Amino acid sequence: MRFFIVTMAHPDGDGRNRHLAARVRYLRDLVATGRLLASGPLKRKQLRSGFLIFTAPDRAAMQTLVDREPFAIEGLIETLTVIEWDPLFGAFAAVSSGHLSGLDV
Repeated sequence: MRFFIVTMAHPDGDGRNRHLAARVRYLRDLVATGRLLASGPLKRKQLRSGFLIFTAPDRAAMQTLVDREPFAIEGLIETLTVIEWDPLFGAFAAVSSGHLSGLDV
């Protein structure tokens, strides 16, 4: 599995409020199936922003998870960044690549 760090920003307002419950259900389902490892708001940002850690076999599979997110379906996401990540140390280290500059960790 590969890890992906995703940040997304979306406005406050009616759209967010109408689709928030569906979004929370969707994210909870992803957590229950192991595809979303962590998620939460970024503090002190102009727009509401979230940080998510996904696990997926490849970038296309991860993108499908984002595309099915209710805020994405409703066109509420204003900015989106995706970065592949290799968690060598800490809570997810047991499932990382284990490679650090050509050394086995």
